[in-house]
Amino acid sequence: MEWWKDIYGALKAADIKQVVFVPDAGHAKLIDACIADNDIRTVPLASEEEGIAMLAGAWLGGQRGVLLMQSSGVGNCINMIGLMRTCRFPLAAFVTMRGQWHEFNPWQMPMGQGTEPVLEAMDVLVDTVDDPADVARQSEAVLHRAFIGMQAGALLLHQRLMPVKTFGD
Repeated sequence: MEWWKDIYGALKAADIKQVVFVPDAGHAKLIDACIADNDIRTVPLASEEEGIAMLAGAWLGGQRGVLLMQSSGVGNCINMIGLMRTCRFPLAAFVTMRGQWHEFNPWQMPMGQGTEPVLEAMDVLVDTVDDPADVARQSEAVLHRAFIGMQAGALLLHQRLMPVKTFGD
């Protein structure tokens, strides 16, 4: 379960200076590493849509940033993704998935199943990774797509990458 280190390495290689996130157990180690890094500004959010606005501001201020969120937060971002699309700001999002493999919480199922089609409807290019061996190159690709290709991209981190959760966790 050390795949988060590959994302962190890709963030560093891509000169990411801001990481915005809603606290999430799937991203916890990555978030902690970013918080500990004096070269990265981390901003905890109340809602994922705030992250889109933060990333637009970072880009206008000359910095690259990424959004870390869970699939259940994708629905909160749709109006703000329109800002990124209309103004042609880059977007790189890393999304821990719910509502997939061994999901215990039925409330997570609808957005887990809708995440990819919803993002694609907003012209976000979506890739999914379910093998830890592929996380590094897929992370590099989404960052390249955003900051070199000037496109919106999201990497969906399949639920197979996370420990199986139960209501007791």
